[in-house]
Amino acid sequence: MTQVKAQMAGTVFEVSVKEGDSVTKGQTLIILESMKMEIPCEVEMDGVVAKIHVAEGDFVEENDVLIQLA
Repeated sequence: MTQVKAQMAGTVFEVSVKEGDSVTKGQTLIILESMKMEIPCEVEMDGVVAKIHVAEGDFVEENDVLIQLA
């Protein structure tokens, strides 16, 4: 399984997918908000969302797992 991790600490502003969704390389899955900036978290390969580990409003640290892909 592939993991999508937070690039920096911040608050989950938006979750754009749900479990079971097919995703394509470069697609934005989650947007983090940090220091009043929006940081998109994009997937690096095609796959299917197996598990979402966060919800909108959650605070995450750098390298926390946000989503697992199958």
